[in-house]
Amino acid sequence: MSSDPVDALRAELAEERRRVVELEQELARARTQAARSAQEAQSARAEVQVMRASTSWRVSAPVRLVAPLRTALQGPPQTRTSLRRPGALRAAAAHLQEQGLRRTLLRVRQELGRGQGTADYRSWVEAYDTLSDRDRTAIRRHVEELHEHPVVSVVVPTYRSTPATLRAALDSVTQQLYPHWQLVVCDDASGDPATLAVLAEYETDARVVVVRRTENGGIARATNDALAAATGDLVAFLDHDDVLAPHALYLVALEVLRHPETDVVYSDEDKLDADGLRWEPHFKPAFDPDLLLAQNYLNHLTVVRRSLLEELGGLSTDLDGAQDHDLVLRATTRAREVRHLPYVLYHWRQHPGSGTYSESQLDVATDAMARLVQDHVAADGGVVEPSPWVRRWNRVVWPVPDPAPGVTVVVPTRDRLELLRECLRGLLERTDYPALQVLVVDNDSVEPATLAYLEEVGRDARVTVLRSPGPFNYSALNNEAVRAATTPLVLLLNNDIVVREPGWLAEMVSQVVRPDVGVVGARLLYADERVQHAGVVLGIGGVAGHSHKYANPLDTGYFGRPVLVQGVSAVTGACLLTHRELFLELGGLDEVDLAVAFNDVDYCLRVRSSGRRVVYTPFAELYHLESASRGLEESPAQIARFNRESAVMRERWGPWLRDDPAYNLNLSDTHEDFRLAVPPRVGHPWEGRVSG
Repeated sequence: MSSDPVDALRAELAEERRRVVELEQELARARTQAARSAQEAQSARAEVQVMRASTSWRVSAPVRLVAPLRTALQGPPQTRTSLRRPGALRAAAAHLQEQGLRRTLLRVRQELGRGQGTADYRSWVEAYDTLSDRDRTAIRRHVEELHEHPVVSVVVPTYRSTPATLRAALDSVTQQLYPHWQLVVCDDASGDPATLAVLAEYETDARVVVVRRTENGGIARATNDALAAATGDLVAFLDHDDVLAPHALYLVALEVLRHPETDVVYSDEDKLDADGLRWEPHFKPAFDPDLLLAQNYLNHLTVVRRSLLEELGGLSTDLDGAQDHDLVLRATTRAREVRHLPYVLYHWRQHPGSGTYSESQLDVATDAMARLVQDHVAADGGVVEPSPWVRRWNRVVWPVPDPAPGVTVVVPTRDRLELLRECLRGLLERTDYPALQVLVVDNDSVEPATLAYLEEVGRDARVTVLRSPGPFNYSALNNEAVRAATTPLVLLLNNDIVVREPGWLAEMVSQVVRPDVGVVGARLLYADERVQHAGVVLGIGGVAGHSHKYANPLDTGYFGRPVLVQGVSAVTGACLLTHRELFLELGGLDEVDLAVAFNDVDYCLRVRSSGRRVVYTPFAELYHLESASRGLEESPAQIARFNRESAVMRERWGPWLRDDPAYNLNLSDTHEDFRLAVPPRVGHPWEGRVSG
């Protein structure tokens, strides 16, 4: 009897050795493939260098400008038509006349992929974000026509401010096109004659109030003293060396009048360099509570209804450096409505020597921010960790319920055994989740090896093989499987997904079980590690595209968007976790009009329309060998079907596709890298108010 345990251990050891050998063989194959890929890439680069040095490449340079020029003249994707159509050339000429040569050339640069630098933003500002005399006249006229004029109190804490930058900040308030403002400045016992002299100059205006503290108390106390002297309906926050756009308070007042339940308003922003030139614009999404936990993306300009500020008790005085983040977290939690203005209304002076508080004490501010976010999420079991990408950003780890809710992973497949086997190995052997079931939907596999594997894997108690013959209909296959599932959660998963790390599913479950979340998507990488999916952006190319597609996985992207948990409008169905009951309640995927493409986006938008949120998490990361199982859409029939499904989406979800709330109208609707839109799609509410 004593030999049985020894024999068992020997057998177990032999099995482990066999597995090690298999892994070593797999590693050797992977290294060989990597070396081959590197060699191919090197050869390709050499060929490109030779091609670019050739006479034909240089001679054909003017020809290569034709495509981006044609695209620029055709207009936005939703209305773009061929220049060969009758009347199209006349329309293109009218478009050129309307936009002007400078704006058209800027659009050509964007189409060529050269529109990402600071110089391009300055050209964009000159073309699209500089008020003309006509604009200013129209805004003043619109202000006169408003039925109400809410007063906006602008509060400014100062301490030994540089006179020139302080004047610039105060002038940006006194020169507002909306005249119904109050300026409240609190000097934090700076004792600086130059600062005090500047403040005395502005006190001659009855709308300006200067509060002078007798002892230094820090930025939060100084701001609170300014708040105590504020009498306006709304309160805007301005740092002592920053600048408001001249139409900032006009747009704030107009938004509040149009949406009377609004308690918090925030705008887009950019930065000012040492020469006062604008750079690094931050074009933000609509209000997103998850993104706000990760970073204070509201930042500047933020305006809060004064009555709400009084309820909140102003700024916390023990969080210097993070007091703004704390305030907007508390305010947005209590606000009836939070509104976003897609206009650059705040210019943040940030350069070496600018002396902003959070820059000079970044470590202190980062620790304070983590504390305040932890306090905010503690009641719901959240635990705050620093982001692995940038320490000053947060990751909130949410708990998985105990016991863990069951998840059925739905994997449609047709042959391609090498993909299916690796996908199921990842689920069954490399995924750390205790309540996992797999439902393989076999859509007419015929290869003997595949059929044998399906029979073999079906013996695993966690795996069910569902036979679903007939023409490929992705929506119908998933709908049939979800109806057959019995767990509260279902995960739609492509058979070309490869598991990278064990905790991915637990992370997705921890997000989807939160009260208002209906769908969760993951961060997907190509086999070469580039980003394949970091959420879906609506409107790209007319319907939808993937955020930060092809980006370096170590790149934090546009203000952290690919590496932070956030709300999005949609995620790819290649890895989509949702509630089974919700899926069935909403009718599942559309198997009639969207059999293959965009059914995932359509489902997510129905989830959003039902009042639930769609969340993207970068902390569930997998490989996606995109279209490896079915190939690309290349045949005439496939292209025709894709065009029909695109038309269905545009008809069904047109307003969403034109203005994705998780994106911004100032960002491109033709590229997936968050570059500038040329032209921007945002409207100007003052236009049409000046005749002649």
